[in-house]
Amino acid sequence: MARPARRQVGARHTASRPQRRAAAPEDVISGLARAVRAVEAAVERGRVTPAVRTKFQVVALLVREENARIRAAGTSPAVRDAQLKRLDGIATILAKTAVRDPKLLALLSEDAVVSDAAKALRREMLTAAGVEPEVEELAPDPEPDSAAKRRVVPQSVATRQLATMFLAPDFSATRSGPVAPRVLAGWELLNPLFSSFERADSGAPACMDLPAATSLRAPGNLELMPHQAQLVAAAAAGHRTFLLADEPGLGKTAEALLAAEAANAYPLLVVVPSVVKINWAREAGLWTPNRAVTVVHGDGDTVDGFADIVVVNYEVLDRHVGWFGTFGFRGMVVDEAHFIKNKASQRSQHVLELSERIRSRTTRPLLMALTGTPLINDIDDFRAIWQFLGWIDETEPRAELMAALEAVGLTPADPGFYTAARKCVIDLGIVRRRKVDVAADIPARRTADIPVELDEKTARSIRAAERDLARRLVSRYETALANRTSRVADGIDHELVRKVARTEQKDTSTTGAGENVFSMMRRIGKAKAGLAADYAAQLARSAGKVVFFAKHIDVMDAAEDVFAKQGLRFSSIRGDQTPRSRQQNIDAFVNDPEVAIAVCSLTAAGVGINLQVASNLVLAELSWTDAEQTQAIDRSHRIGQTEPVTAWRIIAARTIDSRIAELIDSKAGLAARALDGSDDEVWSSADVQLEALVALLTDELTAAGTT
Repeated sequence: MARPARRQVGARHTASRPQRRAAAPEDVISGLARAVRAVEAAVERGRVTPAVRTKFQVVALLVREENARIRAAGTSPAVRDAQLKRLDGIATILAKTAVRDPKLLALLSEDAVVSDAAKALRREMLTAAGVEPEVEELAPDPEPDSAAKRRVVPQSVATRQLATMFLAPDFSATRSGPVAPRVLAGWELLNPLFSSFERADSGAPACMDLPAATSLRAPGNLELMPHQAQLVAAAAAGHRTFLLADEPGLGKTAEALLAAEAANAYPLLVVVPSVVKINWAREAGLWTPNRAVTVVHGDGDTVDGFADIVVVNYEVLDRHVGWFGTFGFRGMVVDEAHFIKNKASQRSQHVLELSERIRSRTTRPLLMALTGTPLINDIDDFRAIWQFLGWIDETEPRAELMAALEAVGLTPADPGFYTAARKCVIDLGIVRRRKVDVAADIPARRTADIPVELDEKTARSIRAAERDLARRLVSRYETALANRTSRVADGIDHELVRKVARTEQKDTSTTGAGENVFSMMRRIGKAKAGLAADYAAQLARSAGKVVFFAKHIDVMDAAEDVFAKQGLRFSSIRGDQTPRSRQQNIDAFVNDPEVAIAVCSLTAAGVGINLQVASNLVLAELSWTDAEQTQAIDRSHRIGQTEPVTAWRIIAARTIDSRIAELIDSKAGLAARALDGSDDEVWSSADVQLEALVALLTDELTAAGTT
């Protein structure tokens, strides 16, 4: 029997697939340490080749990125300080090495040109560390003497500017000046405002009051759901800022496009992740067919300067900030707005800069932040989004919010302040609806666990590694207990258990000490890959199209090999594809009845795409957060789905995989309390990792009868 083609859909081919030996998924810093030592050695030998300079710059870039990520991650101070200390050591080596060569010193500048070779090496280093890199479109190297020269103005935009050069910005309406606080004079207000969402009572409202829907019809004879029409009616009535935080799958894209139509907010700028750029253009053509839409690729050579809607992805935003700021946009939509939560990142700074410039040139522009998961790790994730919307600045509420807070007549010292303050913010434009409340016609969804037994050799190895980790934790616990001046009378010292677990959590490297929880979970994922793929293949043959999700590249590769050997056609949706190639693969899965399976990266395909043609999903690897798992499921469980959706979670029996699944399920996400008024505890991915270690150590001490 002839062997089936290994890649029947998509742009990737097995023959050209690079083989990488993957490191631990959280081991970016260790990879940087190895790289900087290699650069240091090359410079000491006097062999500063272009490849060495490229590696030097990539290490500098990733050190800055990791520094920003760690500071924004919401981990414990001990974990954060340990990681930052390791980065400081790498930065010190960079600085000492750069002194030997002025060309290297110039590469440390944040304005230094990043070549295509450096971008490619950055992606390779992240991939080798198990991190799915964001897609970034490559551009020709700019002139090195000026950072400003990296920015471009497409010819069609220049033509438009010449054609409209006598049109002045809209400064006609009177702008509200700052509100002089009276009751709240001298109070620091931002932290109490954020805290008001953490303190939300069970059942507290999560959505501003919306007017009744005036019509359920849209251009092209399309029909809106009532909750969508309500938001459009609010825009038509004059509301201009929205944090649209509806659960994934409730049609936020259509709501945003029709809100812009109702507000006449053209030209409209739409900033999106690369993975959904083409889909946004398609949706604009569907919902607003009378509006011209243009998509910015690379340097914008194909941009239509006279379009009503301009769609750009975060990765190339820096090249176009200059002309975007003077284009005369009357509205701006930021999709997957949680992407800007790190205010130190370049993408966040550009988005905030543009929103500020639009507000300065346009009276009451339409500003919309779209995200089904506005809070991931910390309540402070709100900060950049609120600033984009113009509700706050760096230090205090802006005029509209300050006036609302003053009208309450309370201060943060008053018990009723937090409930009233939360409502003031919500009334500015937070819109949060759940499927269970507004879309009863969407079929139910469920998550079902499929326990699998790993092959005996692998299972023994993983369980041995788990026992070694437990013994290492016990040893640390006993050493710490022996060194204490005071002892607990009986039983396990649970406070000390948590301290020991945090110490273990700090060390994300497996070198010397043995395997840790991160590398163990990745190894379990690889061991489950074939079993998960077999299960997905069975589903595809018996129940129709299936979406297969995995976190790591090697797990996706292994699954695709299984599908190819079994003669099943599949699409591959990954982070290393161009937006056009990715969209082609999505279209093939959605439209071609012969394409049975979509093999998806959790990070590249977990947001912003519609896969409702499938009602069965296979989650081959566990996420560290419930939010990431839910986002993946909602690619299928969304408007347009006609069948109940089942997510089949593949769990390695009798391993730490089962324990982590239970931890994720037992704790709700941050948005549940802050937005939906739930009493559930607030947990992040770092908490799940810590609690897995705490449970492992506690079980081992209990089994040993520790007192």
